[in-house]
Amino acid sequence: MNLRKMHTGQSGIIASVKIGGSLGLRIREMGLVPGTEITVTGRAPLYDPVKLRINGQTLTLRNSEADYIEVETEPAQGKA
Repeated sequence: MNLRKMHTGQSGIIASVKIGGSLGLRIREMGLVPGTEITVTGRAPLYDPVKLRINGQTLTLRNSEADYIEVETEPAQGKA
């Protein structure tokens, strides 16, 4: 699943970062690397940016950045 499509409260493991160059490097330097667990903890009123919990820290990403991150997820709580 694409990180942008995750719901608030949903967790997952980063499967891949599908961009290179300076943006890919920046994303990886923030700790968003394959194998890392993340949780979506909130969104701005217009759904951009997305607020994440990663390695005990809070991080926000624009949706344009989140589009490049693929996550393996469990179904969101309360959803089948």
